[in-house]
Amino acid sequence: MNRSRIPLELRERVRRQAGEGCGYCLSHQDYVWSGLEVEHIVPLSAGGIDAEENLWLACRPCNSHKGSQTEAMDPNTGALVPLFNPRTQVWREHFAWSEDGVQIIGLNAIGRATVVALRLNDTRLVAIRRRWMEVGWHPPKI
Repeated sequence: MNRSRIPLELRERVRRQAGEGCGYCLSHQDYVWSGLEVEHIVPLSAGGIDAEENLWLACRPCNSHKGSQTEAMDPNTGALVPLFNPRTQVWREHFAWSEDGVQIIGLNAIGRATVVALRLNDTRLVAIRRRWMEVGWHPPKI
């Protein structure tokens, strides 16, 4: 597989810009089992480039589920919509935490499609968030 080589300085700049948190589920680097990954918002396979404006931080589950997707179906309308772009869009305009604070709710078509496509409410992730709440690590301040 031909992987891009993103310079360390650029990787570190993206990490700082992202506040060491996943742009999709907001999991912080301090609380995830593996290092957060610098991901391509528009994947290389879809014509994306290694430029700063196309890079953000994602946890391994979000990045893996996103894969090469750039759009997904809104489960309410069936319309194909772009996935949430954590670099240019504001999280709280597209998502909210459920009343118990452990599930991510899509507030609009982009949010709903992203929740489904990236499996942001996978049962394991919800269980982890419950544990994080017990020790005061969740929900993150946004």
